[in-house]
Amino acid sequence: MKAELRSLPRTLADLVAQHLVASGRFLDDDAELAYQHARTARRLAARLGGVREAVAITAYLAEHYDEALTEFRAVRRMTGNHEVLAMMADCERALGRPDKALALLKDKHVRELSEPTQIELLIVAAGARRDLGQTAAAVQMLDVPELAKRTRADWLPRLRYAYADALAEAGRTDDALVWFHRAAGVDGDGVTGAAERAAELEGLEFTDLEDDDVVVEDEDLDEDDVVVEDEDEDEDFDEDDVVVEDEDDLVEGDEDLDDFEDDNPGDNDDDLDEKPGDGDEPDVKPGDEPDVKAGGSDEAGEE
Repeated sequence: MKAELRSLPRTLADLVAQHLVASGRFLDDDAELAYQHARTARRLAARLGGVREAVAITAYLAEHYDEALTEFRAVRRMTGNHEVLAMMADCERALGRPDKALALLKDKHVRELSEPTQIELLIVAAGARRDLGQTAAAVQMLDVPELAKRTRADWLPRLRYAYADALAEAGRTDDALVWFHRAAGVDGDGVTGAAERAAELEGLEFTDLEDDDVVVEDEDLDEDDVVVEDEDEDEDFDEDDVVVEDEDDLVEGDEDLDDFEDDNPGDNDDDLDEKPGDGDEPDVKPGDEPDVKAGGSDEAGEE
């Protein structure tokens, strides 16, 4: 593409490049917007094969199949790139012309195509057979050695799914279930939805967990439930427990008590006759009991 852009004046080349970059940026999220950017690039540089290919692909993804087909033909003519045959066949099928889609399977350049493109073309052709009501022929077309191939290629789950789907339409439910599971086994991203189809055939139902579902679960917990849990925690630490621990502190401090009285002759001895634990009144007062939590007794002991 860079080599093609060098054939344009610098300013024009920069403008075309900007639209192509924008087209690629929006391709996954907004195919229509990507298509509009590619069309603008075509208006500026219609003689560049890379620009025409960008228009063809974005038009295909935006479901403008008529224009996509026209652009794919231009790409083949201008660049000699025949890897677009699978998408051309899919456009024909989308336009309700399955016979023309099947005709592309006989194109003389099919044998030159890469393996992924050949598999995609096979899947489209099998779909065209099904459009014509020839389900058995579709199953036969897809029953190829590549089904059992050990590879992580993106086309493998798609091929297995297409084969399973054709089997299901042909009424071969047990065989379809096997191949839906096999498709799911190599479809780590769940792109094909094979796992859901297998579950459907087995009478199961998949439920997607979303944020709203989590909120519903939280709504099942009412205020009473939360209060009960808090009350249970408070019951483990009553007022007597705290008093006992404070009393231990007083006992452990008896050795220094005489020295304390000598150094503080003005202190009121009556304070020592109060209830055990009264010396800790700043920490535990009436009405503060609900605030006593796990670990509260240790804090009292440390003080």
